Order: sequence, then structure tokens, then C-alpha cells
Amino acid sequence: MAQMNMLHAINNALDIAMAEDNSTLCFGEDVGHFGGVFRATSGLQEKYGKARCFNTPLVEQGIIGFANGLAAQGSRPIAEIQFADYIFPAFDQIVNEAAKFRYRSGNEFDVGKLTIRSPYGGGIAGGLYHSQSPEAYFAHTPGLKVVIPRNPYQAKGLLLASIRDDNPVIFFEPKRLYRASVGEVPEEDYQLPLGKAEVVQTGSDITLLAWGAQMEILQKAEDLAANDGISCEVIDLRSILPWDVETIANSVIKTGRLLISQEAPLTAGFASEIAATIQQECFLHLESPVERVCGLDTPYPLALEKEYVADHLKIYEAIKRSIHY
Repeated sequence: MAQMNMLHAINNALDIAMAEDNSTLCFGEDVGHFGGVFRATSGLQEKYGKARCFNTPLVEQGIIGFANGLAAQGSRPIAEIQFADYIFPAFDQIVNEAAKFRYRSGNEFDVGKLTIRSPYGGGIAGGLYHSQSPEAYFAHTPGLKVVIPRNPYQAKGLLLASIRDDNPVIFFEPKRLYRASVGEVPEEDYQLPLGKAEVVQTGSDITLLAWGAQMEILQKAEDLAANDGISCEVIDLRSILPWDVETIANSVIKTGRLLISQEAPLTAGFASEIAATIQQECFLHLESPVERVCGLDTPYPLALEKEYVADHLKIYEAIKRSIHY
């Protein structure tokens, strides 16, 4: 085991993946000698050469189009989009090409070896163009997998699983935690299952659900609730697509209540899909309406970031509201 922050864990996973398979390539804007804007790929070009870790032009549609072509020909590309906010120029290549490649060819061709990495979310005073959480856009698209880790241990295991998965995976990394989240991480190779939520803490009164950086905030709210004698079951969804309905439903059947928190705006966020599914699966077990504590339905503000975010105090108030419904 070694102490790693999330950037070190991601870099370590990329190193392992590139060492085991010569067809694995890393590329994106400033990914080469510069190591990317957050230095997630530092040292990889020096170790594996410019043919396997390299810079691209600043054109996201081209990055993913190029990655689709590589994956279709048998390579294992790991494409970085520098900020999730700038993934939208590549939206067509992701949802109309990568996601549908296998289906439209009747399984004769696929781009299943493709992994797209991108830092997402707020908390770094990045304002409206460097703080968005776009996971729900891609969750609407069959053929993709969408994965979001909460800490260094999860990041390494989930990223290695994503790289080796036989489907195109979008791997959103919570940039606020890149250096802030530090923990014990095995130096050896390991994987964590995609599509499987993790029960971080068991409880009996209410189920709290989140993913990515929001997990840290959720657990702060749980501490406040515990002081009031409220027993919270805390779950990290981990995979947005496919998502683990069974684990969430089993928890809600036990607790009778569900609170979902996301960084993204409220309207049509992925929390909405979870709430709709759980009320269908668990209707007769619910003791109160499903609570959603989310970002606001506005562009992500710079000066008013603290007012915008779904912080632990907003979650704590929603927990009490649910318990006393």
C-alpha cells in the first residue's frame, strides 16, 4: 500500500494499463510532455514514448473521432478531454458514433476499448466554464458506460476496470479532489466492478446516495445527522450507466427513505432518474417523498459558488425534512 492522492492513483492506473498492452495510448490537449493541465499523465511520455502518449490539437471532436478510429482498428485509446465542460464539441462523436458503433454493425465492429477521461465538477472557483457536471447528458445514451470515483482507491480500481471493459466508458474525475483526497492505495494491479454501487456505511433511518466529490459532502451531513440520533445508510453509486438499481432499492426497502445529492442542476439531472425508478420499485415502502439536493437551475456561478452548491448543511436540512415528514 502507498499514500496517493487521486492524481497519483490515476497516473498509476494509466501506467499499469500502458505497461501491460502496447496498443494502449494516452492523448489529449497538453497530455504529452506537459502531463495535462492537472498533471495526471506526468511521466508517461518519457516512459512510453511520443507514439503512445502525445498532445493533440485543441479540437475535442477530433480527439474523440481519432479515438473512435483507433479503437475500431483494435487499439486501446485513453482520450482525455481537458475539462468536462468542453466535451460538448465531441458530443456527436460520443453519442452518435462511439455509443452506436457495435449496434449499427450488428456486432461486426466496435469501439469497446475506448476510454474517455475528463475532470468534472466545481469547488475550484472555476466559474461557469470549468465547473459543470454533465453526466446526465450521457446517461441518456445506450451503448456507453459512465463512471465517477470518490477517492484515490476507487479511482485506480475503477479506471483500470474501465480501460479493460469491452464497452466505451466515460470516466469523469472530480477535479476538486485531485490533490485534496489522499488515501491508502495498493501499488499492484486491481479492479473494482463497474455498474455496482458500494454501501459505504450501513444505517436504518434513511438512505443517502451520491457519487464523485459529492460523497465527501454527503458524509459530512451524515455526521450532523448522527448527532441527532439519525441512522443513515450511505451509498456511493460509482457507476451512472449502468446504475445499480438493486442495491439502492434494497437499502430503501430497509430504511423507507431516500435522499440523492448531485453537483449538477436539479432539473433532469441523474438524481431524477433514480428518484423515478425507486418510487416505482419501492413505492409501498417509502415513508416520505424522495429528496433531491442538487445544484441550482442556473449557470454555475463564480462569486456565488457557495450559495449554488449542494453543501452538507442543505443535505442535513433535507435529511431532517425527510425524517419528520
